[in-house]
Amino acid sequence: MKIPFVNLKKQYIQEKQKLLRVIDKTIKSGEWVGGSEIVSFENKISRLCKTKYCVALNSGTDALTLSLHLLGVRKGDEVITPPNSFIASTAVVTHLGAKPVFVDVKDDQNIDENEIEKKITKNTKIIMPVHLTGRMCAMDKILKIANKNKIKVVEDAAQSIMSSYNGQMAGSWGDIGCFSTHPLKNLNAIGDGGFLTTNNKSIYEKAKNLSTHGMQESRDNVRSFGYVSRMDNLQASILNYRLKNLKKIIKIRRKNVSIYLENLNFRRIYFPKEKQTELNTYHTFVIQLDKRDELKKFLKKRGVDTTIHYPIPIHLQTASKFLGYKKGSFPNTEKQSKRILSLPINQYITKTEILYICKQINKFYS
Repeated sequence: MKIPFVNLKKQYIQEKQKLLRVIDKTIKSGEWVGGSEIVSFENKISRLCKTKYCVALNSGTDALTLSLHLLGVRKGDEVITPPNSFIASTAVVTHLGAKPVFVDVKDDQNIDENEIEKKITKNTKIIMPVHLTGRMCAMDKILKIANKNKIKVVEDAAQSIMSSYNGQMAGSWGDIGCFSTHPLKNLNAIGDGGFLTTNNKSIYEKAKNLSTHGMQESRDNVRSFGYVSRMDNLQASILNYRLKNLKKIIKIRRKNVSIYLENLNFRRIYFPKEKQTELNTYHTFVIQLDKRDELKKFLKKRGVDTTIHYPIPIHLQTASKFLGYKKGSFPNTEKQSKRILSLPINQYITKTEILYICKQINKFYS
C-alpha cells in the first residue's frame, strides 16, 4: 500500500475538465494581470473571513511583508512571534531591519500568550501570533495585551483559512490577517499565492497601492515606491473555482482526523484536543511522540508518507545565528521539534488507508 502525504495529482485529475475550462476562459479574456477574477476573489474572501477588505497577493510571505511595512516596522523595531513556524514568519521581520523576539509555545504548538507581555519593550511594534496547523491562538487574550500596550497585531493565518476562535474567523481579529494559497494549503493555487485581510480602509488602500509598484490609478503616477506583490488573474480564477469546494474539503479533513482519534492508541501518543472555543481546519494533523524518527522510517517502509512541521526551530537555524539564541532558549519548541510528526489527512485518503496507518503506528508502540 502506498499512501502519499498530499495528492495534488489526484486533485488535478478530479478537477481537470472543469478547471481547464476556467483557465481557458481567463486566458482568452486577455485579463492576465489584474482583472475581474481578482475583484471576485477579494470579495469572496472578505465575506468568508468576515472582514471588510481583502487584497489578493502573490504569496503569504508577501502578505506578511506588506503588513509589517504598512504598520511601520522599520530598523530597530521588534516583532514578537513564536520560533516554531515556517521560516518566512521570521525572515520578513529581518528583511525590514527589525528584530524577531521569540516567545515559546504551549503544548498545542501555539504561542504562549501568558509569556508575551514579559517580552514587550519600548521597541515592540507588532505581536504576530501564528495559527499553526489550522488551530488558532488565544486571540482574545493576545488582543487584550496588545491594546493595553498600544501594539498592533498581525495574524499569520497562512495555515488557517476558515478556522475560528470563540466563533470569530481567523484573519479578522488583528489589524491585518495574512494567508497563503500555496499548493499544500487547504485552499490551494497552482503555484504561489496569498492574500491579506483587514477591517481598516486606510490599510486596505495602502496595501493595494504598495502591492502594485506604488502606482496610483495608472502606470504613469507613482505614490510611493512599492513592491510587485499582486496576484495574477489566472491564479485568482483557479482559486475562485476551488473556493466552491473549500467547506467540503475542511469537513473531510476534520472527519479524517476523527478517524485517527478513534483508532490510535494514545498511551504513547500526545495530541492536544480541540477546545470548545476552537474550530481547527487541520492544515496538518500533528501528533507528538517518542521515537519519532524511528516511527517515520517504520511507516515509510510500509508505504506511508509522513513529514515534520518543523524539525529545526527557527532560532536554531543557521540564518538565525546573529540573533544570539542557543539550544535551551525555548524548551517547549525544542522538545516538540524532536517529537512532532504530521500524518496524511488529505481529502483523497480513504478510511481504509487511515485505519492501516493507525494499525501500523499501534503496532510500532506495542
